[in-house]
Amino acid sequence: MEPVYLTFVFVLAIFLGFELISKVPSTLHTPLMSGSNAISGITLIGALASLQTDNLVISAILGTLAVAFATINVVGGYVVTNRMLEMFKKKVEGGTK
Repeated sequence: MEPVYLTFVFVLAIFLGFELISKVPSTLHTPLMSGSNAISGITLIGALASLQTDNLVISAILGTLAVAFATINVVGGYVVTNRMLEMFKKKVEGGTK
């Protein structure tokens, strides 16, 4: 029963996430990316905390995957945020910043 319930929650989270993100206007993407980075930080903490379960092999595999994906999300979020902030900087004449 538990795998079916967890699969249902996972599919529901994917559907809700897609619907929410597709409705966000482009002016709010930078604040949304900051929130996403905070959530990924929480994911990293949760992945490390999951190592305290009884089934060490499965928790180690899932924890490693969670850390890898959350790290990719955090780094990608900072790169995108930095690129967006670069658009608002004034350019100095002569081609240099």
